[in-house]
Amino acid sequence: MFTAYVVVTVVTIVVNAGIAVADLARAGFVLANGAEVGVPPSWLPVLATLKAAGATGLLLGLLGVRPVGVAAAAGLCLFFVGAVAVHVRARVFHNIAFPGVYLALAVASLVLAVAR
Repeated sequence: MFTAYVVVTVVTIVVNAGIAVADLARAGFVLANGAEVGVPPSWLPVLATLKAAGATGLLLGLLGVRPVGVAAAAGLCLFFVGAVAVHVRARVFHNIAFPGVYLALAVASLVLAVAR
């Protein structure tokens, strides 16, 4: 169980840190997706900060600060439930798998963090 926790959490950290960097860099795909679902570019720094904070919290959880890791995983779950909801509200389903995968990773990280 511990190995699964470490692997899933590390993957979740990497993908969230990566997308936070893409948000901060205002990558073309980030801007296009945001425009499509109605998220203004001015929100990108805040969204990037939340994703980076989640990744950092997960890392702290891996390093032994379990309550922070659990809280970070829960926060990422809420964040990506919101992202999926924004896609549904905007009726943008062709790329809903992306926030769905991030949500699944956050949920798996949370479940494994609580179970260990």
